[in-house]
Amino acid sequence: MPMNEQPPWGQKKKPSGPEDILAALLQKIRDSFAGKEDEEGQGGGTQPPGQPSSFFAGFSKLLAVALAVILLQGAFSSFFTIKPGEVGIVLRFGQYVRTTQPGLHFKIPYLEELTKVDVENVRKEEFGFRTRSPGFRASFDRKGYDMESLMLTGDKDVIEVAWIVQYKVNDPVKFLFEVRDVAQAVRDASETVTRRIVGNMDFDYVLSNREILAANAKRELQDQMDRLNCGIVIVTLQLLDINPPEPVKPAFNEVNVADQDMKRLVNEAEETYNKVIPKARGKAKQIVEAAKGYAAERINRANGETNRFNSIVKEYLLAKEVTRQRMYLETMEDILPQVEHLYILDQSQQNLLPLFDLTKRPPFSSTGTAK
Repeated sequence: MPMNEQPPWGQKKKPSGPEDILAALLQKIRDSFAGKEDEEGQGGGTQPPGQPSSFFAGFSKLLAVALAVILLQGAFSSFFTIKPGEVGIVLRFGQYVRTTQPGLHFKIPYLEELTKVDVENVRKEEFGFRTRSPGFRASFDRKGYDMESLMLTGDKDVIEVAWIVQYKVNDPVKFLFEVRDVAQAVRDASETVTRRIVGNMDFDYVLSNREILAANAKRELQDQMDRLNCGIVIVTLQLLDINPPEPVKPAFNEVNVADQDMKRLVNEAEETYNKVIPKARGKAKQIVEAAKGYAAERINRANGETNRFNSIVKEYLLAKEVTRQRMYLETMEDILPQVEHLYILDQSQQNLLPLFDLTKRPPFSSTGTAK
């Protein structure tokens, strides 16, 4: 007989899934109660009190069906799947037993309970605003969140600070069982840390050093989360918007303009100072160095003249006439080249001798006479 050919006595249809099995069990329950009513109708009256076999038979069938449903549900709940980026925390009678990684796993039905924790995605808490529509063109709503953003600085000024905290779960067991509401703990601790840091700084410092303040706030917030055993790690704490309140913005802008003018004037004065003062200092140093050089020159020259004079005196003492004649001749060699007219006087003559034209003067010998 072919495999796909139906036998003459018929073929019994097998259930194809849990839904069919459950439907078959319910149908058997209906059939059992329907058979009981038919037996009562054929007997022509109620069953005698001494024979409750039909009642117990129906109850046993119902109990068997309920037991089958419980076993079937337990069999299907014994297997579970953990998606990538998640971990499973298994509890047995309410006590932590193990942590399961992504994949297919087994647990004891009705004795063990499973809780899935997302450890991959970054969670965030927003302060002073709420994201209305995230994405490339995100839109934000700031109405109604003024109490979160209003802060008091160290110089008693009011400022609006909007910031965001992003964190991830790094210990799912602590995340589930150490703190009841981790998100609220992050919000409370973040507000405490941020308000304290902003309150210790003046207004101008908060406006111009948001990166430093954010880094300090992130470090302190992580310390508080570690003390609370929240099982999270702070990814980032970023100060998004720091502005004065709306009612005082015009006055704040005027103060900013005046501050910019002051800084501009200070920069111009420093520029002039850097040009004039170094130049004057350089000139003064030049004069001082020139004076030192002149003084050294005069001293050296005086010392040289003194040494020369001492040498001449020494030679003069050894040979007075020779030294006197040599000095006279050397002096004449220095003076006569500069003389244009020469007059010769003779004591025996009463008149002047004829003028010698010395414009084309011949060279003089060492004795003082022309060659």
